[in-house]
Amino acid sequence: MRHGKKVMHLGRKTAHRKSMLANMACSLIEHKRINTTVTKAKALKQFIEPLVTKSKDDTTHNRRTTFRYLRNKDAVSMLFRDVAPKVGDRPGGYTRIIKLGNRLGDNADMAMIELVDFNDVYSNTEETAKKTTRRSRAKKPTADAPVVEAATEVTETPDAPAAEEKSEE
Repeated sequence: MRHGKKVMHLGRKTAHRKSMLANMACSLIEHKRINTTVTKAKALKQFIEPLVTKSKDDTTHNRRTTFRYLRNKDAVSMLFRDVAPKVGDRPGGYTRIIKLGNRLGDNADMAMIELVDFNDVYSNTEETAKKTTRRSRAKKPTADAPVVEAATEVTETPDAPAAEEKSEE
């Protein structure tokens, strides 16, 4: 049973676990995705989500609090400078875990953890937002608007078909 178990111990003592999670979080911020075991990825997700939430509000206190966890000045500045503007409107869920299969040597379950807004394959929000479907019929022109009739005849020049045949070859 898991009564009161709030921390994934990962088979390490507290200091080693905190250092490992800080290093993994710095690597995730720097490279935007890392490969690790599934259990470590889940622990890292719990570790980094509050830090990304703090980075949305750029204050000195939040920078110092984040530095206390990450222990890397470059990672903190990259988190506040690059990551925070991209996740500013997202209410949570900044990371994604994708299972990769088993590791060759010891058959451990492997996973890739990545920052959601930095993946171009999955985050096509701009294209989906622009795409709309029109289900209603087109509006009929009003009486006061001038009606312009389109020419129905298409004139073909004798040069056009010959030019097309040359371009296809």
